[in-house]
Amino acid sequence: MKYLSKLITALLLALLAAVPVAAQPAAKPNIVFILADDLGYGDVGCYNAEAKVATPNLDRLAREGMRFTDAHSPSTVCTPSRYSLLTGRMAFRIPYRSVFEGVGGPCLIKEDQLTLPQLLRNQGYTTAMVGKWHVGLSFFDKDGQRITKGGIEGVRQIDYSRAIPDSPIHRGFDSFFGTACCPGTDYLYAFIEGDRIPVPPTQILDKSKLPKHPYANDNRAGMTAPGYDLEDVDMVFLKKSQVFLEQHKKTNPKKPFFLFHSMNAVHLPSFAAKQFQSSTKAGPHGDFIHELDEIVGELMKTLKRLGVDKNTVVMFSSDNGPETASIVHMRTDYGHDGARPWRGVKRDQWEGGHRVPFLVRWPGKIAPSSKSDQTVCLTDVMATCAAITGTALPDNSAQDSFDLLPVLLGKKDAGQVRPYTLHQTISLALAIRKGPWKYLDHKGSGGNNYDNPELKRFALPDTAPEAPGQLYNLETDPGETTNLYFKHPEIVKELKALLESSKAEGRSASKRVRP
Repeated sequence: MKYLSKLITALLLALLAAVPVAAQPAAKPNIVFILADDLGYGDVGCYNAEAKVATPNLDRLAREGMRFTDAHSPSTVCTPSRYSLLTGRMAFRIPYRSVFEGVGGPCLIKEDQLTLPQLLRNQGYTTAMVGKWHVGLSFFDKDGQRITKGGIEGVRQIDYSRAIPDSPIHRGFDSFFGTACCPGTDYLYAFIEGDRIPVPPTQILDKSKLPKHPYANDNRAGMTAPGYDLEDVDMVFLKKSQVFLEQHKKTNPKKPFFLFHSMNAVHLPSFAAKQFQSSTKAGPHGDFIHELDEIVGELMKTLKRLGVDKNTVVMFSSDNGPETASIVHMRTDYGHDGARPWRGVKRDQWEGGHRVPFLVRWPGKIAPSSKSDQTVCLTDVMATCAAITGTALPDNSAQDSFDLLPVLLGKKDAGQVRPYTLHQTISLALAIRKGPWKYLDHKGSGGNNYDNPELKRFALPDTAPEAPGQLYNLETDPGETTNLYFKHPEIVKELKALLESSKAEGRSASKRVRP
């Protein structure tokens, strides 16, 4: 009897082993996006062998993941680039010209518009943002009226007892700590927590206590809150992101998170924290680049210390190319070219204005030291995160976003992800890129004035002065030196028609059909 019982048990175990068990869904990875401000392609060592500032942490990120060599910010300035990163939609479609300052608003992202953080929150993620917002906010006066005055006058009208109804926590983030606009040059120097400013500004910034150098001039005399230290802003942001990561691991270890760490560095003024001042041989701006790199390293160390780095996708990029003043002085004083090897700088439609570093690390998924020459845009982050999390995007969202996941995973059949890529400047001048061909639907830079004495020495001869637009072959002429507008009218016609079609259709990504 005992033998029979053992035989039956053995048979049952064998049958159970033969029954296929449903595969458990893989845990969704955490996602961290680190956005630098005004960091150029040539500011990073792994993109520029001649860079005069070492960036070991960014270089390590490239070695441990994928380095994109043809990545682009959605605009040549910050506000529209940030809008596009968070929505997957080009900002010229709003349309919005220029950038916000002070109490400028309202938020460019509509209340019912799907955002990257909301997409992830819908998938069970805890979403947090730390740093510079700069997509517009609504501030109100004591009578409950939205403030429309600019400058210090607008800041003085703020009723700080009233909530900010379109703050990041009302656009998909569970938590937010940061600033309305540029942390180092604005009319409002104060931190926002959630949708309120707990410590309001009380006095005009005393600039006499700040460093004096050629990279310090872009620094508005705005109103500042007690304890707001312009030299320490990025270290405050670092600490807040670390606290978020630590608390999340402690309270929700099984729940995935999305952290958007939006830096102040290296936007002028170049006010590095005290511990980084004179840390390089490339002056105050070099010190600021060093600080940025160290912050990336500290965030990576925090992920590793908490044991979550292996299941975390880390993305790093910049909102546009390097600023004019930093380029002029760094080239002259230190032989460092933050736009190398491209023509143009921040605000310009030429490559230096929007071709940016883009690094992605995902252990076990992305091959170490891999490189992609795919033409991509930061609008693609939204569709890529949707694919990473197995989410279907609604057709009325992320209209200019393409899925990069096959490229990241090294799929041999990935093909060319984007049929074409759109570019825009601060003036809403537009351009379109398809393969090696780039068509600028305007004359000149589309941004900076190269008759300005400071920039005139960097101006190149106009090889087709009668042409209403510009056409370059980036494969044979990466420096955009020769305008081929009249030599290839058929390509001009094709790209112009494609640009107009995309404008009329309101999208560049194909319409999505739900299965």
